[in-house]
Amino acid sequence: MSDELNHVMRARREKLEALAALGVAPFAYSYDRTHGCGAAVPLLGEAEQGPTVRVAGRLVALRGHGKTIFAHVADDTGRIQLYFKKDVLGEAFALVELFDLGDVVGVEGYLFRTRTGEVTVHVTQATLLAKSLRPLPFGKEEQVDGKVVRHSGFADGEQRSRQRYADLAVHSEVRRHFAARSRMTTAIRRALDELNYLEVETPVLQPLYGGAAARPFTTHHNALDMPLYLRIADELYLKRLVVGGFDRVYEIGHDFRNEGIDRTHNPEFTMLEFYEAYADYHVMMGRVEQLLITAATAVRETLGDAPRTRPDGEAAGPVPTFVTPFPRIEWVPALSKALGVPDVTKLSDAELATAAEQAGVHDIPKLSRPKLMDELFQHHVESKIDTPTFVLDYPMELSPLAKPHRTKPGLTERFELFAKGKELANAFSELNDPLDQRARFEAQARLKAAGDEEASGVDEDYLRAMEYGMPPMGGVGIGLDRLFMYLTDTPHIRDVILFPLMRPE
Repeated sequence: MSDELNHVMRARREKLEALAALGVAPFAYSYDRTHGCGAAVPLLGEAEQGPTVRVAGRLVALRGHGKTIFAHVADDTGRIQLYFKKDVLGEAFALVELFDLGDVVGVEGYLFRTRTGEVTVHVTQATLLAKSLRPLPFGKEEQVDGKVVRHSGFADGEQRSRQRYADLAVHSEVRRHFAARSRMTTAIRRALDELNYLEVETPVLQPLYGGAAARPFTTHHNALDMPLYLRIADELYLKRLVVGGFDRVYEIGHDFRNEGIDRTHNPEFTMLEFYEAYADYHVMMGRVEQLLITAATAVRETLGDAPRTRPDGEAAGPVPTFVTPFPRIEWVPALSKALGVPDVTKLSDAELATAAEQAGVHDIPKLSRPKLMDELFQHHVESKIDTPTFVLDYPMELSPLAKPHRTKPGLTERFELFAKGKELANAFSELNDPLDQRARFEAQARLKAAGDEEASGVDEDYLRAMEYGMPPMGGVGIGLDRLFMYLTDTPHIRDVILFPLMRPE
């Protein structure tokens, strides 16, 4: 902590004694508001003086001396100017003189318009609701073309992620950014509900992990003396529910993968998975297109079309609009063409390793054949896809839960949606043959035994559910963090997660 910060915090703590002398409690229990700060502004209309209001929020600007003080107070509806006058407040003006930037206050007063035309509360009663003992990193404000422009005093992206509460408190555009994410999720839920999907909850703690190729977090249940895993995917439990008779189900929840942290990966992330009985991957492509349009509309309605700033301070691109159907390409021809070979699936392990080395892939001896193929696809194809594009028909060894392609031996009915070089969705015509599924689980178990930490084992309970008879179905997984990154032109995943995992300070 710097000497300057120490000095400011000491001064604010000393004000607690002054407040006590005035008989003022610095931390209130409640406050009865009549309006939000932003919602109070239009009440004045064209009049010069308006109704009495009671508003509350955080002081984000404070100026003046002597017998008059101006301030701005803000909440999640906006901000409004306050006018404190000693002649009106009398002895209570001593309280206002102890206010600091960042204090949470409540005021009562009537609306009027200043000579500059700004709607303002002429305060007749002021209440301290919470004293700010640590100064928030507010930047300087200035008037530009008649508008208040605040220069950030909190520009370090890592610190903003660590102290999201402070980031939100001083940056209204960051609050709007995360509000847009929430409304996107709400819109997706509403769209699925209207399609007669049922929202369900499945276990986060699981005795076996599966549904994706990823390294899990492990824990131990003391009472049952058994290992447990944080789920890496929702898939296998959701498909059990389809066996049980729920024809359309979805879940929005957190999954966990014990892997690295980078611009597009956080160990805890939000997934949408939905499954529909009697559908295949062609039907699910249409569902994905519909949901992307729904999500983009919700984000656009929240953020608007005006130029805006990303959480990292850079100018953001517009929320994209979509033209359907999205382009479609096939996995094998796309990668084969990029490598200059007739059929990438026919390459030997040594040839794949050579191609991976040329692509700059690391730790090649530790990678299984499916992982090598996936790395090559990411490098040569995925990274070069800009506009939303479906990639179809993956090799079976890359898709242990997808149904074999009905006309293309060795391939599966799987698609992924990519945009801006990143995966947005993954979907299958789901495998519903328990004998085929057992063989694929056993192949995964062999990879796991050979050292592949991302391979799963044999889930006997899931196989038992399949043996009762699993309807044909389509299934989709969409990473909501990455989807929101794409829609808002946000380059780092930590800027779409309120509290991302960070390295220790």
